[in-house]
Amino acid sequence: MAFDETEYVVLSALQHFVFCPRQCALIHIEQSWTENIYTLRGLRVHEKVHTPGDEAIEEGIRIERSLPLYSHKLGLKGISDVVEFLPDGSPYPVEYKAGSKKERDADEVQLCAQALCLEEMMRCKIPAGAVFYHGSRRRREVRFEPTLRQLTLKTILDTRAMLQAQRLPPPVNDSRCEDCSLIETCMPEAVKQFEAATNRKRLFEVTEE
Repeated sequence: MAFDETEYVVLSALQHFVFCPRQCALIHIEQSWTENIYTLRGLRVHEKVHTPGDEAIEEGIRIERSLPLYSHKLGLKGISDVVEFLPDGSPYPVEYKAGSKKERDADEVQLCAQALCLEEMMRCKIPAGAVFYHGSRRRREVRFEPTLRQLTLKTILDTRAMLQAQRLPPPVNDSRCEDCSLIETCMPEAVKQFEAATNRKRLFEVTEE
């Protein structure tokens, strides 16, 4: 299937969608963005990581930063944090995160999507990559098993469908909201209260009839 330029999904949108579809829509449809301490930490981490160009070979591994990625087959585009090229030339994507591992598979899906792009670009099979958590200074390997690949493909389809429909999902209003920089824009509690009041009004009107 061929995609035109407007149908390509940015890799970061997949991470946003898995974490919270409404957050994804606010950023990629409404073009809303607000900084908080967590986004600023992430920005500082990525500023250190995103220095384009090749680096010196270390122990037979070539490190390349800010590598443009794409998949014409899946309609994806974006930029990697780091791709390590192992001694045999095979790519190993590494995604850097400022915080710790999230409960949902948002980071894993984003990393797997990068691997899918690299597989198409380099015509190879990539079995694994890694997420580096700056807070703990630890790297966690992620295996691109069939289950994760299927979840990633589904996320690509769901994210594209939402973006094309220009649809803003309802707020989740749960623990995810506490640290979200868009909480003032999203107003999850206020929206939920308004929806509840609207539903009660409709129920009352139906009862009267």
